[in-house]
Amino acid sequence: MSHASPHAAHDGAHPHAPHKPDADDQAEILDLDAEVLAEHIASITAWLPLETKPRQIVDLGCGTGAGTFALLSRFPDAQVTAVDTSAGHLTRLRTRAEALGVADQIRTVPADLDAEWPELGRPDLVWASASMHHMADPDRTLRGVHDLLAPGGLFAVVELAGFPRFLPADAPPERPGLEERCHAALAHHDAEHMPHRGADWGPKLAAAGFTVEGERTIPVNVDGSHSSAVGRYALSSLKHLRSGAAHALSPDDLIVLDQLLDTDGPHSVLRRGDLAVRTERTVWAARRA
Repeated sequence: MSHASPHAAHDGAHPHAPHKPDADDQAEILDLDAEVLAEHIASITAWLPLETKPRQIVDLGCGTGAGTFALLSRFPDAQVTAVDTSAGHLTRLRTRAEALGVADQIRTVPADLDAEWPELGRPDLVWASASMHHMADPDRTLRGVHDLLAPGGLFAVVELAGFPRFLPADAPPERPGLEERCHAALAHHDAEHMPHRGADWGPKLAAAGFTVEGERTIPVNVDGSHSSAVGRYALSSLKHLRSGAAHALSPDDLIVLDQLLDTDGPHSVLRRGDLAVRTERTVWAARRA
């Protein structure tokens, strides 16, 4: 489970081989996502229809901690249990927690929630950002969260509309629409391996016994001039796209894509002044009776 769902890493030597995640590449994308979209995450935590400030929070599929730290910023007296399958992500989260002086408020738990659940306490708030669509049986997970929550507790499900876009539609001039072709090439893989991505979680939450108290879609459009991290975020994300899409792209597309990824070259994505992060996030807030 991971926040941004980057499930591929660049392997130029074997573009036709099944692509597998590289922990460092994945963690970098998660960290950049958290940095660039910090205001959007904060707006979601501020919107949550909480009756009282939560004291015990569980972050399911915490990745490197974007939600964990946003929640602690919003609720500084809370204790957070951060759960993820990746030991590397949890180590990165703990290191940041120590640097921020909040390590005593965070417990990290390595766990695969498709298997038997560990002891996670009795939280007032459970947060799952870009993790529910990774579950093999999300209905089982929803029922598990319902049973986990304290009575009256809230479950916040945050999902992405898809991997962000960064380039204008007419870019690059040599191969306009290159980024969309990369996304199209990955669509079949995602549909096969993550069939629950893009699901409407409202009916699923209701079927699991929750009362859905709110749903909100937040558009994301962050201009590259507003954050130096946008270029690095675009670079890491386009590397991810290349690894999964290379087999379906034309030789001309690959040449131009590799020019964008060449950080020392004149066409590097880091040198572009027209980047923006464009996507959407939808959040469902559901309460246990």
